[in-house]
Amino acid sequence: MRTKLNRFNTLRNQMLFGFLFVMLIILSVVGIVNFDTVSRLLKNNAEKHIQQTAIQASGRLEAVLNQIDSLTTQVATNTYVQQVLLNESAGRHATFSERQSLLNSIKIVQTYADGINSVELYSGSKRRLFPLDEGHLNSRISQKWIDNAREEKGRIVWIGIDPLDPNSVLAIRSVSLMDQWFRPGGYLLIRMNREIFQIDEALNEDGGRETMLLADRNYSLIAVNDDQVTPWRIKSLVDTNDAVVAIDGQKYMLVKQQSALTGWTLLILTPISAITSGISVLRTAILVSAGIGSILFILLSFLLSTLITRPVFRLIKTMRSARLSGLKPTVQISSTIEINELNHSYNQMVEHMNELIGLVYEKEILQSRTELKALQAQIHPHFLFNTLEALYWSLMEKDEDELAEYVVAMADLFRYTITGPGKEEWVRLEDELEHIERYLLIMKMRLGDRLSWSISSPPALASVPMPKLLIQPLVENAILHGIEGRIGPGKVSVGVSLSADQMHLVVTVTDDGKGIDEDNLRRIVTALQTGMTPPFKGSGMGIFNVQQRIKLYYGGDRPDESGLAIDSQIHRGTRVSLTIPIQTGIQTGEM
Repeated sequence: MRTKLNRFNTLRNQMLFGFLFVMLIILSVVGIVNFDTVSRLLKNNAEKHIQQTAIQASGRLEAVLNQIDSLTTQVATNTYVQQVLLNESAGRHATFSERQSLLNSIKIVQTYADGINSVELYSGSKRRLFPLDEGHLNSRISQKWIDNAREEKGRIVWIGIDPLDPNSVLAIRSVSLMDQWFRPGGYLLIRMNREIFQIDEALNEDGGRETMLLADRNYSLIAVNDDQVTPWRIKSLVDTNDAVVAIDGQKYMLVKQQSALTGWTLLILTPISAITSGISVLRTAILVSAGIGSILFILLSFLLSTLITRPVFRLIKTMRSARLSGLKPTVQISSTIEINELNHSYNQMVEHMNELIGLVYEKEILQSRTELKALQAQIHPHFLFNTLEALYWSLMEKDEDELAEYVVAMADLFRYTITGPGKEEWVRLEDELEHIERYLLIMKMRLGDRLSWSISSPPALASVPMPKLLIQPLVENAILHGIEGRIGPGKVSVGVSLSADQMHLVVTVTDDGKGIDEDNLRRIVTALQTGMTPPFKGSGMGIFNVQQRIKLYYGGDRPDESGLAIDSQIHRGTRVSLTIPIQTGIQTGEM
């Protein structure tokens, strides 16, 4: 499947689909931005229009409420009403005729205000004075509204739907006694017909009707402009701050207007589809323009890509034939300047490739192998000389019976060290550490109790491959230039661990010998960093050979990838860290 898809992964198709993709993105962005801008503009204009209408509708309702407020204020301040309530507060109950005479003072409200069903007057003890039938204020409304009226000190309180009559709306106000420093003396309860709050607004210019609702403080629906509309979650609509709400799967723009006089909320719900009905024409125009532009862009892109890719395909054909029958120059193709330059560069490459491909590659391989053999040759004689010298001193100082163990160790050491035809240059870390153990045993023949050592390595790293005799020169330097120069016993420690990135092997050789002075240490470090042979004999030579072998085996020049690090102080010993990458897939031979 992937091979079939690769057949279409041509430069022409990439250019064609790339240009088309960019064009579609541009058209999409422009279309979306324009569509969103126009939609937002229509919504903002509609919201402003609806908000203005809500203010007007709320203003007309408040005009009716202000009229009722004004008329009930006249009743509350009427002289006869004040006198009757003053007598009641003094404990002198009004007679039947006095209560009947209240009609002349109270009927002014029903006379000049439409939709007033009744106006009831109660004394300070909440006993009904008018109408004449006996009753108590607590039987009409809850105590919280009575307390609210007392707190308002004479201002009218709009209660909302009458709990005893769903077709009526209640309001209450406390009547203050003017002759007793406006102390509460009674209550006026006004019952109005819900029809006076009816909303008959039609907001759309096309005759469509928005849903307009009027809710009181208890979230009860007082009025709605459509009798077929079932009241939707009034409480959630009043409390929400969203400009757009979803009801029964349809989105509506919500505009709210709260009355400062009553605390009631006027809600206007306008379908979003009605607001954006005119935008469908714009959507169609954008889609048609995008389709025509896409077709024209595809045709032009196809022609342009053909003009560009045809000379490239010809060059590819020439290069493929060169792969089968050898590198050959191509015929110059008259085309654009870039194509001619490409052909010219290819011909130059063909001219020099056959000369360089064998010469440079084989020369580098030969030079690397020659340097590797030379470095190994430098290590072997130097090591054998020091080993024979140790054997010489042991023969001078010890009996022959005590030399059996050392002779076996010497034989194994020579067998490991000498590399002949068919022998491997890579060994396991475990084998290299065993070789170090044998070497230290032989060196103990010479140094006796002056030499002690420790070798530590995690068992999991035993099979890690590494070049042969890479650690031994470091141990040799630690003994010859560290322990031998020390007065008294000394110790050599060899430790193996993983680097922080778990990708490198870190071998640390530490001695507590006399150390290296600052000048010699600086020259050794400089020689390791620059790759130049140090201008002196001794420890620097062995360390330099190890560094060169690391570069030849691993090919790394960066200190953080592979190489040596030396830390030494006079009379405090020397620490040499060898860092090499962990390589897999290398075959190691049995020694």
